[in-house]
Amino acid sequence: MVNRLVVAAPASGSGKTTVATGLMAALRRSGSRVAPFKVGPDYIDAGYHGIATGLPGRNLDTVMVGEQKVASLFVHGSRGTDIAVVEGVMGLFDGRVDTEGVGSTAHVAKLLAAPVLFVVDARGQSRSLAALLHGFRGYDPTVRIGGVILNQVGSERHEQVLRSACAEVGLEVMGVLPRDPAFSLPSRHLGLITAAEHGPEALAAVDAIAAAVAKHVDLDAVRRLAAVAPAMAVPAWSAQAEVEEPVTGSPVVAVAGGAAFTFGYAEHVELLRAAGADVVTVDPLRDEDLPEGTAGLVLPGGFPEQHAAELAENAPLRAAVAALARTGAPVHAECGGLLYLARTLDGVPMCGVLDADGSMSARLTLGYRDAVAPADSVLARAGQRITGHEFHRTVLTPSSGAQPAWQWRGHDRRPVAEGFVVGGVHASYLHTHPASSPDSVVRFVRACATAEMPYEATR
Repeated sequence: MVNRLVVAAPASGSGKTTVATGLMAALRRSGSRVAPFKVGPDYIDAGYHGIATGLPGRNLDTVMVGEQKVASLFVHGSRGTDIAVVEGVMGLFDGRVDTEGVGSTAHVAKLLAAPVLFVVDARGQSRSLAALLHGFRGYDPTVRIGGVILNQVGSERHEQVLRSACAEVGLEVMGVLPRDPAFSLPSRHLGLITAAEHGPEALAAVDAIAAAVAKHVDLDAVRRLAAVAPAMAVPAWSAQAEVEEPVTGSPVVAVAGGAAFTFGYAEHVELLRAAGADVVTVDPLRDEDLPEGTAGLVLPGGFPEQHAAELAENAPLRAAVAALARTGAPVHAECGGLLYLARTLDGVPMCGVLDADGSMSARLTLGYRDAVAPADSVLARAGQRITGHEFHRTVLTPSSGAQPAWQWRGHDRRPVAEGFVVGGVHASYLHTHPASSPDSVVRFVRACATAEMPYEATR
């Protein structure tokens, strides 16, 4: 039994991340053990959640993992805690396009039987807030909106009017946050700057938000709301249970981390280890060699475009990655990892594993993709289907190799071939959630275990 609530809003930009992160930190500082979650595929918010709670931020994505797994992943991530805070995505009922809210915050709230704490950006509103709240609460009565946080409140008089509007529809105001630019997190072209990149400033930002929430939000009222959630008769997801037979020999799998490669799911490393891998983190901004005995490499997404010059300067590691790939060792690269394997990124040299060049683009590529593997690789068998997510403002030229990593149909129904399968390399823009296809992780580790030439460190 874990008390839980979902932080939602009418629309993006209402302050969900600020409130959710501050709430997590304030609850932790007041004595609670807090489990942090984010609805959807967003890695960046989850990084700030990790700072706020001291636990890995985890994602609950019904589109990528299927609704049958969301509750068990939640139970897994919340074990040993007192309260779970789930930050929503976009507006409360916004889900995958052309579906009836699949993947929305409301969808996840219903799967978790969790009450909703509704964050409203109050700028430009007074009594009309009552109509907004009435509409959202009545749209789907199976979603319980149990309280309101008023954000960006301009004055005491403004607060009074807004409180009256909430009272009209019978919703309790659990907090009022004034307009203050200090209550924000830094952003860039794909949203917030990651917590790992922001470093000490990220800690300071979370501290400021936590102090604001502790001062302006009734934490006891929030705890009471979370306590109305019923017990969940759902077994916890287990990486060990997903792996029928771990490999022997503990092959070393290097996983890129550090400020340039932060887009990964906690369940990925858990599954790699459950499958028998010895997981070692490598930072391409600082480490000049791969770990001794590296049998496989995972390059997750991130913002290599923001660190291209520093990545280029680390020529020894770029050479080591290229050498590993030439041996046929398994390499799994997604989005930022794909760019790192290219010849160049915005004109500076990368690893040169792929005959392609990356560059920034004015166009945002964003959305879920129902993909199929056109051929066998270290990650997937031919014909395997998966739902992944694209999220980037870069382009790769060409966008695919002779053997693409994935294929899907575009919005115009035309076939799209994307990514590269070259030797032991599987590289794509598509982000995937390992919990949706644990067999792919096992397949990858087995390929690592049979690698003929484990890497010999040169430094």
